[in-house]
Amino acid sequence: MTEPTKSETRLWTPNGFREDEWIQAESAEALAGNGRFILPLQAFLGLDPEVRKSARERIGVLLQPGDELDKIVGLLDQLSLVALAFPAFNDGRSFSKGELLRSRHHFEGAVRATGQVLVDQLPHMLRVGFDEFEISNPVLLKRLEEGRTGGLGLYYQPTAEAETKGPKYSWRRKRAG
Repeated sequence: MTEPTKSETRLWTPNGFREDEWIQAESAEALAGNGRFILPLQAFLGLDPEVRKSARERIGVLLQPGDELDKIVGLLDQLSLVALAFPAFNDGRSFSKGELLRSRHHFEGAVRATGQVLVDQLPHMLRVGFDEFEISNPVLLKRLEEGRTGGLGLYYQPTAEAETKGPKYSWRRKRAG
């Protein structure tokens, strides 16, 4: 297998790599074509409510770290994917949004991480509820191809991931799977 190039981006899920059927679009005009489209927040909010409902399976939304999650909370039933951007490794606001989508708002669609998805962040993203990842980091691509996701086997914080019951210490959780 050839080494991944810096510009290569592949879609990974806990079930492995797969083809990405979603296209990032800049405006709602993309919906005139066939396919599934991830729209920026303002383009999604600007859609006619009937269009949002009828095209639910074809519409996703991209939230930047500064975008307010509350703007889509009442519209989650009209989305099958929420993409959360990680434009820089030191901006963790999208971690919180992912966790809130799963735990507080019970969003059952796909939660995708896009942008700077790095080796040490992946296990944490999985724990808080992300289930799709746009991976371009060459080291992470190589590790995932080898079946290595990393992470620690013992946690002290509850998360969106189901906990396994142990004999003692309700505050200590073992990694599922």
